[in-house]
Amino acid sequence: MFRTPIMEKTIEDPPTSAVLLDRCHFSQVIFNSVEKFYVPGGDITCYYTFAEHFIPRRKDWIGIFRVGWKTTREYYTFMWVALPSDINNKSAKQQEVQFKAYYLPKDDEYYQFCYVDQDGVVRGASIPFQFRPESEEDILVVTTKEELETLQSINKKLEQKVKEQKTCWETELLQLKEHNLKVSSENEKMGIRVDQLQAQLSTQEKEMEKLVQGDQDKAEQLEHLKNENDQLFLSLTEQREQQKKLQQIVEDMKQKETSAAKKQQELMDENFDLSRRLSENKIICDVLQRERERMERENDLLKKENSRLLSYMGLDFDSLPCQVPTSDQGGAGQNPGLVYGNPYSGIQESSAPSLLSIKKCFTCKSDFADEICDHTLEQQQMQTPCLNCPICDKTFPAREKQIFEDHVFCHSL
Repeated sequence: MFRTPIMEKTIEDPPTSAVLLDRCHFSQVIFNSVEKFYVPGGDITCYYTFAEHFIPRRKDWIGIFRVGWKTTREYYTFMWVALPSDINNKSAKQQEVQFKAYYLPKDDEYYQFCYVDQDGVVRGASIPFQFRPESEEDILVVTTKEELETLQSINKKLEQKVKEQKTCWETELLQLKEHNLKVSSENEKMGIRVDQLQAQLSTQEKEMEKLVQGDQDKAEQLEHLKNENDQLFLSLTEQREQQKKLQQIVEDMKQKETSAAKKQQELMDENFDLSRRLSENKIICDVLQRERERMERENDLLKKENSRLLSYMGLDFDSLPCQVPTSDQGGAGQNPGLVYGNPYSGIQESSAPSLLSIKKCFTCKSDFADEICDHTLEQQQMQTPCLNCPICDKTFPAREKQIFEDHVFCHSL
């Protein structure tokens, strides 16, 4: 294969095929006004027309092939086909393409134009031609017998090719008719199918409208639910805040309850302590009451003793001035054993000696002034009754008063 560089207007290789030559499709493009030879150094124009049912495509091309080629890959040079503006117009079927001289072959071999579609299939082929200068013999049209025998041979070959091409065209025409019938039948089926699809499309459009309406309803319902959700969220937030406040109130109440319980416990402890102290005071009060009664009895005895002593000394007890000791004079506080004080404390000393300034003890006959003698005091102490426990009736000496009180107090514990 002799291939020259691609022309300036081409930007890529044309679509080709490795399939061997198939002459059945050569009748779809007819080349017109093809010269027997073209003079080298000049541009050449290729004229061609399309068959009735042939439709050119954007990637179709016309190549120059050396006679004897087998596949469309063996082109020498090519040009892209310009699509007609109106392929349905009869006048538009006459087409042409121009090859620049720079890309044309430089030898005198036989070449031919071939129309190749974008699938790499040959749709038409021209008669052979040469690239050589015009000679004088060609002008005089003088041929020898040998050349005549050669021309006859070429003519026979060409006639055979024409017959083969005619047969191929007839076969292809029959195929085209069958194809047209098949296409017509398919068109009818497609028409029925289109009607069915249109009915189905109409039904689907109605269903789509229902779905769209349903989507709109769902969108509105979703918006309504969203608003309700927002309101519920706000309500939940308020309830949580209120719950926090209630929890705080409960905590405060618990603290107050704890404080109140603690205060109640303190009051109970204090009440128990007061009750205990009251019990103790009641016991002590009873003890003191008994002690008072005892002291009163003791005081009565002392009064009787004093009356007896005064009678013994020739004095009248009722005639003696008796002074009740006051808090300022320290009366009964001076002798806790006498409830009504010392009966002799009422006798006041004067500047002259009184009847009681010097006395004699009626027992031991000893003199004493203003006071009772020790013998009398010991006798009075011996005559004083003992202290009896009001709970267990235990007896204590009068001089053990503190021990007695402690004993009584232990009963309250």
